[in-house]
Amino acid sequence: MIRSLVQFAEGDTRGVAALDASGAARRVVGATTTLALAQQAIAAGSSLSATAEAALGDAIDLASVRLLSPIDHEDPAHTLVSGTGLTHLGSAEGRDKMHKAAANSQTDSMKMFLMGVEGGKPADGGIGAQPEWFYKGDGGILVDPGTPLTMPAFAEDGGEEPEIAGIYLIDADGAPVRLGFALGNEFSDHVTERGNYLWLAHSKLRQAALAPELRLGDLPEDVRGTSRIVRGGEVLWEKPFVSGEANMSHSLANLEHHHFKYAGFLRPGSLHVHFFGTATLSFSDGARTQVGDVFEVEADAFLLPVRNPLARAEDAGMAKVRAL
Repeated sequence: MIRSLVQFAEGDTRGVAALDASGAARRVVGATTTLALAQQAIAAGSSLSATAEAALGDAIDLASVRLLSPIDHEDPAHTLVSGTGLTHLGSAEGRDKMHKAAANSQTDSMKMFLMGVEGGKPADGGIGAQPEWFYKGDGGILVDPGTPLTMPAFAEDGGEEPEIAGIYLIDADGAPVRLGFALGNEFSDHVTERGNYLWLAHSKLRQAALAPELRLGDLPEDVRGTSRIVRGGEVLWEKPFVSGEANMSHSLANLEHHHFKYAGFLRPGSLHVHFFGTATLSFSDGARTQVGDVFEVEADAFLLPVRNPLARAEDAGMAKVRAL
């Protein structure tokens, strides 16, 4: 039974492989991208797993190919990368510490977190409290497995955020279709955010990484993982993290509603990568990253980890605008 899909490259040729629960991989014949396979499944009125199952070919050794992000679009502008915060039980603690020094009372972060605790899981499929929402960029900010997460030259920090993302395609009728889930490193600038909570929007305009695997079907209620930072071959920081609805203050359905309720996000043919938040940050424990550190995130609901080194871009100087 197919558990997940991966995209890979062999030289200039791309392909898709299907993984079973043991991690054994087989080629999906005739598929060069996950997106094309999903479009084929929608057109046939079939599931993504059944469509892949019907096209299984020879076994493939994933160590012999270059693994890619589990989803992409030939035009990155047709992919929206976004996320929600303060969605996990305990997720307000680190954020509250960052913002409390500048506040004399309960922070807005804590207020929003408590709104989710009280109303993030509405009964009977109703509409619950709105979560925090942020924009990260288009598909161009997603880096492939093993590729450096590059913070801008002006960044104050480059910090990991171990999260699960929902992967969606908007069908021809303008309806969102969930393709599956991916393990990811949402990657943010926590020093900038700590300076002023209104700089959260700035702090999120950074790259992000996804593990190569697109998990099909439902996400387990309880997901257990480990996030770590490796420096010079030694573990600098390591901590377990949890996700899945059993560990969240919002239901996935509520988070999906508050993202896709906007008509502008329902353009047929567009992809969405939507991060669901985390409660575990090395920054909250006082760890400070540096160029060359390697972020590693793994979880029991996924067969493959996400692993990326940290880099810093060259200083491009002050942005200049030319008048026409």
